[in-house]
Amino acid sequence: MKKLLPAVVVVAGLLLAGCAGTPKMSVPDSCAFLNQDTFVPTGNQQQQAEQIAKHYQEVADKVAPEVAAPIQKMADVMEDVSGSSLGAKSDEQTKQLAEQMNKIGEYCK
Repeated sequence: MKKLLPAVVVVAGLLLAGCAGTPKMSVPDSCAFLNQDTFVPTGNQQQQAEQIAKHYQEVADKVAPEVAAPIQKMADVMEDVSGSSLGAKSDEQTKQLAEQMNKIGEYCK
């Protein structure tokens, strides 16, 4: 039993380090990844907004921090949209999404 404990601690440590140290893409790789993204949500507007929010979050976790920040804000906006009664974007939310897309465009020219 004494020999098993150190092995378990080492494996747990490696798993934790692996999750925390996930490398991000470079900005050019992130832009290429975004240009090839073909995600299409399904269902009603509310379901689509929820799927888009989740997709944006997943993308933000993979791409370069410069590109991830506006994508994360877009995920937050879409999360709010999905929580609305109809799942429809307000004019203000549409404006916020456009602003974040423009920020991404500054990096992905």
